[in-house]
Amino acid sequence: HGSRSLAEIDTTWSQLGEIALRVDAFPVSPGNRVTPYHDTREAFDALLQAIAGARHHVHLEFFIVRSDETGQTLFNLLAEKARQGVEIRFLYDAVGTIRLRRRMIRPLQQAGGQLHPFLPINLLRLRIPVNLRNHRKMVVVDGATAFTGGMNVGDEYLGKSSYFGYWRDEFLRLDGPAVAAFQRIFVEDWHFATQQAVHGEAYFPDLTGVGEHTVQVIESGPDQDINASREVYFAALLGAQKSIRIASPYFVPDTGLLDAIRLARYRGVDVQLLTLHKPDHFLSFHASRYFWGELLGAGVKVYQYSRGMMHSKMILLDGQCGIVGSANMDYRSLRLNFEVSCILHTPAVVAGYEAAFDRDVAESQAVDPEAFARRPFLARLAEQACRLFGPAL
Repeated sequence: HGSRSLAEIDTTWSQLGEIALRVDAFPVSPGNRVTPYHDTREAFDALLQAIAGARHHVHLEFFIVRSDETGQTLFNLLAEKARQGVEIRFLYDAVGTIRLRRRMIRPLQQAGGQLHPFLPINLLRLRIPVNLRNHRKMVVVDGATAFTGGMNVGDEYLGKSSYFGYWRDEFLRLDGPAVAAFQRIFVEDWHFATQQAVHGEAYFPDLTGVGEHTVQVIESGPDQDINASREVYFAALLGAQKSIRIASPYFVPDTGLLDAIRLARYRGVDVQLLTLHKPDHFLSFHASRYFWGELLGAGVKVYQYSRGMMHSKMILLDGQCGIVGSANMDYRSLRLNFEVSCILHTPAVVAGYEAAFDRDVAESQAVDPEAFARRPFLARLAEQACRLFGPAL
């Protein structure tokens, strides 16, 4: 193999940026500051702090919003900001968030804040399939700061659930020019859901460089002819030369992604999958286990996170490039859902994610290929059956 120079590796990952651009991603954006949160409580505190400092507007978009203590904390703050004259727009998925308690949201609405469901289900007119969901998790404050990752709003995401216990997720704060991409996504989604236009300099301030980090934002969804998240994942897997580290609670890839992982192994790339130990979706969990067999057979190392719930969605490539966001590596995220992710093009930032991945592996159990191959017939049957539902998961 010989050692590859940094310049060559940079070329590989700058090519990924060009590929992403061709499938509808936003341009590569230098001059940002990325602040990663590997702990959800820290992430939620940082989010509340940023919202508390808002002067003009706060735009929020989430898949799941619970009417619990965590939801109440967020809504209390949003209502307070609305009373101060800050514009609040909150978009939530109509299926992920089936019901929001009136008493939780009323103070925000009375103060002039706007809440709207995304793709509400109308049983009389089922024009839009129920399974097309908005899985994005993002917040934009004053058009200058954005947050995104895998965390929704609810007690369990802060480790307060007795079933899941500790909740491992990725969330990041972004300051700088790339925030405009998140604002554009929100404005488009808001217009789609409400028919209301949001425009003006206050929403798209002139964002000069505030840091040294290069970021590229990818939005994807069923409204695209070619799913951008899937294409970027595919190109990333094919481009890796040394290592691929995937964290995804659900791993239900299509044939192409599975082949790309297998080919990476044939090239001698070290491939690791970090996934969950405690299922929260029976079908997805057992469908994922079907694919573990394929991976283990190709020499991929599979780790089950045993400290609590593994909900991170990230891919780390050669220690040089990372993709972090809302999209799982499964059929639903890469075909049916509206998703958002960031390609992190700065090795110094990726190094922090590599260290977090190392810590996660230390708190995981490696799946033993031989023991897994001897699993009972009924387990295999369940996996086969669940895999058939792959496209619906």
